[in-house]
Amino acid sequence: MRWLALATGAMLVAVAFLAGSRVADTREGLVYEVIALLAGLAGVILILYGWVASTVRAQTGLPRQPVTSPPGAQVRSANDLLIGGGGLVITAILVTGIAISAGMLWAVLGLVLLLPMAIGCAYLCLRFLTALERDWKIDIQRLTHRRD
Repeated sequence: MRWLALATGAMLVAVAFLAGSRVADTREGLVYEVIALLAGLAGVILILYGWVASTVRAQTGLPRQPVTSPPGAQVRSANDLLIGGGGLVITAILVTGIAISAGMLWAVLGLVLLLPMAIGCAYLCLRFLTALERDWKIDIQRLTHRRD
């Protein structure tokens, strides 16, 4: 899967470069510009995923296939609340900065782009608050992935 993501990402980046060479101040050139931007974005995302996915798995010691456990069986630490709350605060600061400097329409666009991050952070907070077993201790070692 990782190599497929890398190959697809590289092909999309090549398509972006080819489309970028056809950009002009015409209707056809604008279409090529949109193709170049979207293909470049998708290509870079796939390349980063293919490059980083195995590294993260190796550093965290995660198995190849995720191990499923019944819900509520895991003790949730306050790390989830800290990371989720921090992400929500960062989202609010970024959207507020966009609204002040560029206006409300740009702030809405920024919020749409940051929506996956905000949903993930809210999920972490909700997961901690609804867990059957919670540990209110923040574990710095787990946050930094250090295994001393």
